[in-house]
Amino acid sequence: MVHFIFWFSLALLAYTYVGYPVAVALWARVFPRPVKRAPFEPAVAIVVVVHNEASRVERKIATCLAQDYPADRLRIVIASDGSTDNTVALVESLGHRNVTVLPFASRRGKAACLNDAIAACTEEVVVLTDARQMLNPEAVRCLLENLADLTIGAVSGELMLVRDDMTPFGEGVDAYWRYEKFIRQREGLVHSASGVTGALYALRRVCFQPISERTILDDVAIPMQAVRAGYRAIFDGRAHAYDQASKSPAQEQTRKVRTLAGNYQLMAMMPWLLVPFANPIFVQFVSHKVLRLVAPFAMATLLLANLVLAARGGAYAVFLAAQLAGYALPLAGRAVPAVAAWRLTKIASAFVLLNGYAVLGLVQFLSNREGHLWQSHSPVAGDSRKGQP
Repeated sequence: MVHFIFWFSLALLAYTYVGYPVAVALWARVFPRPVKRAPFEPAVAIVVVVHNEASRVERKIATCLAQDYPADRLRIVIASDGSTDNTVALVESLGHRNVTVLPFASRRGKAACLNDAIAACTEEVVVLTDARQMLNPEAVRCLLENLADLTIGAVSGELMLVRDDMTPFGEGVDAYWRYEKFIRQREGLVHSASGVTGALYALRRVCFQPISERTILDDVAIPMQAVRAGYRAIFDGRAHAYDQASKSPAQEQTRKVRTLAGNYQLMAMMPWLLVPFANPIFVQFVSHKVLRLVAPFAMATLLLANLVLAARGGAYAVFLAAQLAGYALPLAGRAVPAVAAWRLTKIASAFVLLNGYAVLGLVQFLSNREGHLWQSHSPVAGDSRKGQP
């Protein structure tokens, strides 16, 4: 039994982090489903949900208005989720004919505001983005070129982590994020990615179905509903949203734990995601989303089984030494700056902490009933993603 636990845990982890990415990459190469991109300029509403974002809402509006897209077909909708600062007054004072503000009086969370804001839109396409990220001028145009293909329902842009003043931990997170984007892009070539980048994505409005007001991960729930309806959700690396990487584990923890709690919540609210014949991308969803939640528990059972088997010596003892070294490396990096600068240390630190956050995500899902609400940290300096959806 101990042997079985050891090898099963090892196989599960190997498939999750190596086997599946390799398999989906090969799948995308051998059986790709190309997207028929073409110029496409329908009416578009860029929807931004904000809460107490007075310090950066003007900057966000400016980056939206600067899009290389016909001005008479572009509208910016600012949905204020019960802001108590002067966010609403500031937007109204701009008096721009292409900017609409929806001043919701009470704070209900992003999902509720999205439901109401998109229902108020008449445009054929909605582009969803958050207050903190700036966009490249071609973002909207690039996203919409994919929607010229009538099989596409949602298109994710690419979140670019700014490397200025990036800490060793931030570099580890950046490496992990590039690995994540590689998988999403290949999933989109096969059929659909199991989620989009909440920082920037476009949606064909007919694909939208209202989501639960308690939803944490609208950027998974909304595109997965489009996939269930027969459309594809893909990735376009030409459309960029710029953000800063977390500079410390504490900053990353708030954001990542909330996201992982959202994955648990999503499966509870949308159980069809775990039904093979109901979810068109069941294999991708389980391999990419579900097994990531199982991984930290597999890591624990692998270590415990290895401790028992190491007494036999040989390969088990060597593997245990390698495991312990992998877990010790992040600790050594915190104590010795020179070790923290090693690439292996950066990756090991991000890997161990992100798996630890998956456990904390389960705890938060079980204990925090207000997880759908987020806290705005307005200063642009530092980690602008902390506590954000």
